[in-house]
Amino acid sequence: MAVPGRKPKPALQVVREGNPGHRPVREGVKVPPTELVEPDWAELFPVLEVPAKPRAPRGADDEELKEYRAEVAAWQRQKLASESGDFGREVAAREWARVVPILQMAAGLSAVDRSTAVDYCVCVARLEWCERRLSVEGLISMGQRGPCRNPLTTVAAQYRTQLKTYIGELGLSPSSRGRIAPPEGGDDDDDGSVFD
Repeated sequence: MAVPGRKPKPALQVVREGNPGHRPVREGVKVPPTELVEPDWAELFPVLEVPAKPRAPRGADDEELKEYRAEVAAWQRQKLASESGDFGREVAAREWARVVPILQMAAGLSAVDRSTAVDYCVCVARLEWCERRLSVEGLISMGQRGPCRNPLTTVAAQYRTQLKTYIGELGLSPSSRGRIAPPEGGDDDDDGSVFD
């Protein structure tokens, strides 16, 4: 059940902004910024070796053809899973490099927030894969009873809903970014600051 009112600010943001309302900040939630280590994307998107495509049997009977079709279907699933893993590793690494350094500066993202950042990158990668496959396969596929909606539309919708949650949590939309203030102070000679 949703709680009415504004979403509370993260404790680090309250400390950084000076806590104008003088409300108590729990000591247990103050987390100093630390270096976030990029995960090994091969653990989340494993590298799969795809065997050679099965060869069609010559002069086969119905039973052998049925077995061959099952082998080809299994091979196609393995090939698709391998392509998905390669694509996922690339997109997740790109998203991490694009978003995490900015979030460390702007929102005080630290090592304790690593799992949220990793989940965000995985969600982006899987959503992009779903959208890519939908572009190739189309929105309508053939089911047992005729044309039906491609099941990937449901998967994409679920990832999109999860992505919306991460965007709100991490301050990645204009409205959620308004709740996060950049760190104040700092050295005047910082040349690489994103807030200059």
